Amino acid sequence: MNRPGHHHGRYGDDARLLDAAVASVDSPDVVFALSRHGHRTVRSGGTAPTTPVPRERLRYEIGSASKTFTGLLLADLVHHGVLSGNEPAVSLLDPARPPGPRPATLTHLMTHTSGLPPLPADFYPQALPRWSTNPYAHYPPERVVRAFLRARPRHRPGTRWRYSNFAVAVLGHTLAAATATPWEHLLTERVLRPLGLLDGTALRPTGPGIDATGHRADGTTPTPPLRIGGFQAAGAVRATPDALLTFLEAHLRPDGSSLAAALQEVRRPLLRRGWNHAHTHTAAWFHHPADGGSMYFHMGATSGQTAFLGFRPDSGTALVALSTRRHSRRDTLVPTAYALLGSLTGGLPSNAALYGVNVR
Repeated sequence: MNRPGHHHGRYGDDARLLDAAVASVDSPDVVFALSRHGHRTVRSGGTAPTTPVPRERLRYEIGSASKTFTGLLLADLVHHGVLSGNEPAVSLLDPARPPGPRPATLTHLMTHTSGLPPLPADFYPQALPRWSTNPYAHYPPERVVRAFLRARPRHRPGTRWRYSNFAVAVLGHTLAAATATPWEHLLTERVLRPLGLLDGTALRPTGPGIDATGHRADGTTPTPPLRIGGFQAAGAVRATPDALLTFLEAHLRPDGSSLAAALQEVRRPLLRRGWNHAHTHTAAWFHHPADGGSMYFHMGATSGQTAFLGFRPDSGTALVALSTRRHSRRDTLVPTAYALLGSLTGGLPSNAALYGVNVR
C-alpha cells in the first residue's frame, strides 16, 4: 500500500490530487510535486519502508528528461552567439573533414531529425550483458564521437523525426568541442548555476542518503546508480523534486532570468508531428494541445527509475513525477502525470496520446 507523505503548500485540493496520483503508482518510492502560480505541493509514498531521509529530499535519476537541460544549454549558446544551430556537427568535431552536402546540424541533433538511429550500432553487443543494470557505463565519450563520424544516417537530416539518445549525446560532445569546455562544466555554469540548481542537482551519482535507489521492474530488486558513459547530454541529470520544480518554474516565468531568451526559445515549436500533425516538438520539449491551452513535457527512464517533467504556461502550473521502479508498459506513473497535467484547467487528455504519437 502506498503511504502518502509530507507536503508543502496551502492548496488542499492539490494535495488530494497528488495523494491520488501517488496511490495509483506501484513503486518502492513515488513523488509527485506540483507548482501552481508558485505555490508548491509535494506528496510522496511508496511500497518501500520509510527511510531516514524523506523521499522528497532525495535526488532522482531523470534519464532522458535530461535532454530538456541540454536543449536549454544549446538555446543559450545560440542566443549569445557562441555558435549557430545551423552549424554542421561534423565540422566542430573534426574541422579537417568536409561536412558534405547535407550534414546533420546542431538543431537536427537536438530535435531528433539528424537521421541517426536511437543508439550506435556497436552499442548493443557491449550493453546487452548489463542491460538491466548499467548499459551505458562502458561506452565512453570518444567512442560516441567515433561512432558518429563513421555513421551513415538512414534518412537525410531534417526530413524525419526519430528519437535518438545517440544524437543528443553527440550534441553534448559537439558543444564541448565548439567551446573547448567539458559538457558538465558548460551545463553547470550556463544553466544550473544561473537557475539556482547547484544544491539540488548532480551529473553523476553521489551516494546513499542523497540519491534515491532504483529498482528493477519487479519493484524489489535494487539497481546500481546510473553510470552514463559518453551519453551525458542525453541522460546524466539527477535532481530533487524541489530542484526540478525550480527548473520548470523558470520556464513558466522566464522574465528577469539571465536565461530568459533561451527559456522563451525552447517553448517555440520547431516541427509538427503525430496524428493530424496536432503535436509539435521544440528544441527541448514535446508540445501537445490541452483543454484551455497547451502542455510541454518530457519523460525519462533509467534501469531503475522513471521521471516525468511538464508545465503549462496557460495555467501557471508545473508538475514533476518520479518513481524508483524500472519503466514498463504497465507502469502508471507517466500516464497518470500526463493526465494530471492536462486536467489542471479541467480538460483530461487521453493517456494513449503519450504513446500513440507517430511522426509524419
